[in-house]
Amino acid sequence: MRKKIAAGNWKMNLTPDEACDFAAKLAPKTEGGADVVFCVPFVSISDVVKAVKGTGVSVGAQNMYFEEKGAFTGEISASQLIGAGAKYVIIGHSERRQYFSETDETVNKKLIKALEHGLIPIVCVGETLKEREDGITIELVRIQLKRGLLGLNPSEAVKTVIAYEPVWAIGTGKTATSEQAEEVCAAIRELLEELYDKNTAEEIPILYGGSVTAQNAGELFAQKNIDGGLVGGASLKDDFEVIAKA
Repeated sequence: MRKKIAAGNWKMNLTPDEACDFAAKLAPKTEGGADVVFCVPFVSISDVVKAVKGTGVSVGAQNMYFEEKGAFTGEISASQLIGAGAKYVIIGHSERRQYFSETDETVNKKLIKALEHGLIPIVCVGETLKEREDGITIELVRIQLKRGLLGLNPSEAVKTVIAYEPVWAIGTGKTATSEQAEEVCAAIRELLEELYDKNTAEEIPILYGGSVTAQNAGELFAQKNIDGGLVGGASLKDDFEVIAKA
């Protein structure tokens, strides 16, 4: 069976002290179901790793760079994330694509580097509202994923996590229906089988993200091809306990 994952993306929220306090209180409440990941700001990684020690909760980063080291002011490397205690890293989130010029090509470079260092990458794909209205959602997601996974063999691909996040549903309160989310996640699974093989496709977890709440999590995660969630705003609330257990 594919592992179930509840990943919280804390984005640019909470100071290190606030993050530690919140993580220490929330982590024990989320145990007993899915693999739980807190993806926190860089400055809080080390402290949150200590705060959740012994709970089974993993800590992740929200981005990384594809070079080992060097004159790249403001960036952070995979080895630095590992050194801080991170286990997961989000790659290609729509906010990175929208505000910081992330492309499918940079996603691919970061993904390859993350795998080299043993980080578990959560690779994000998804369409804007206009792209959905234009009827090109499936085609767009396939292109994003094909380019993002370029050069990976099956043994590398199974170490990744895919997150489908419709851009129009992130932070808007609008959520894809369970049918809409399942349609795209099923198409992702189909593409993974085309790129690799059925067994590989069946092993890779696919998450849904986009205004996931305690109220809609159960229905979303009950879908055949949805293996959990990449959760934004609700991961900073006690509601995340309900989402993780869903």
